[in-house]
Amino acid sequence: MAGLSIWHVLIFAIVVILLFGTSKLKNLGKDVGGAVKDFKKSVRDEEAEQAKLKEPLTIDAQVKNTESSVKS
Repeated sequence: MAGLSIWHVLIFAIVVILLFGTSKLKNLGKDVGGAVKDFKKSVRDEEAEQAKLKEPLTIDAQVKNTESSVKS
């Protein structure tokens, strides 16, 4: 059978810990977690910007945009 039992996973985990050590694995976990957090933040920011672009402008917003472009 090609399935993995709990013993296979346990032996694999022990070998990985012996090869790399717990400190390197801890640092790797922090790095991966930080990368995932940054990725999620960028996706959320992009979705918010896309929603903002799709939002229709009111007359007040259009007046503010033209006033700010005239001032600069």
